[in-house]
Amino acid sequence: MESNTGAGIMKKSKSTGAESPSELIDAKIEGLADWRGEMLGRLRALIKETVPDVIEEWKWGIPVWSHEGLICTGETYKKVVKTTFAKGASLADPSGLFNSSLEGNVRRAIDFHEGDKLDKKALKALILAAVALNKASGN
Repeated sequence: MESNTGAGIMKKSKSTGAESPSELIDAKIEGLADWRGEMLGRLRALIKETVPDVIEEWKWGIPVWSHEGLICTGETYKKVVKTTFAKGASLADPSGLFNSSLEGNVRRAIDFHEGDKLDKKALKALILAAVALNKASGN
């Protein structure tokens, strides 16, 4: 159920006719008529299943998911769907999911390629760890 909190998940604005972040994400997924749209949709569903009160946002021209701070983004490129965790360098990754942006001090990312399977258990653990880190750091 969508809320009317002004936190980036409102329905279409009556005054501007602007699309909500959720509608922009829907359009992005639908506009990718190949495996990338399916993968982004599966990632989105997993994030929403893991954190039911997650806030969907549209920043920097891409989908963003937040809960007491930024959790991750969903970027699409020609050959990958990239999920970047804002504070990924501070997260334990026992399953070794992070495979991109490994040199940075803050972010870490997972590049998904065509045909890749989602390790739902490991991804849920990363998502929950990101939420816990946001709560602990107060943002």
